[in-house]
Amino acid sequence: MIVRNLNAIRKTDQNVRSDGWASARMLLKDDGMGFSFHITTLFAGSELKMHYQNHLESVFILKGTGTIEDLGTGKTHKLEPGVMYALNDHDRHIVRPETDILTACVFNPPVTGKEVHDASGAYPADTAPAREPVPAD
Repeated sequence: MIVRNLNAIRKTDQNVRSDGWASARMLLKDDGMGFSFHITTLFAGSELKMHYQNHLESVFILKGTGTIEDLGTGKTHKLEPGVMYALNDHDRHIVRPETDILTACVFNPPVTGKEVHDASGAYPADTAPAREPVPAD
């Protein structure tokens, strides 16, 4: 069993910050779950252009408001608490937080924990095998 505390994770290097967002990586590739789980804050006023070419992602909005634009279709969707979006086709998209948006995210394949977006808006592909799971605290 793995049990982790969000506030504790936020005080470690598993809390990754970049332009427009901060992500507490609660589960990572080396945990051996087959996915990674993140609590991510998207900061108000940012414009986050992303294209996960190597990962699928599902995002659930816990708090805050904004929009997500599907760059493939041009369609824009409202983001607010209770809304989930899934990037099931490596969708190119832009998230525009009106307020800080708190989310719970799942990535498949799992991330290693240090990733930030590259110039294309993607996380790099990780081809290394997972380590044996680390014992929980």
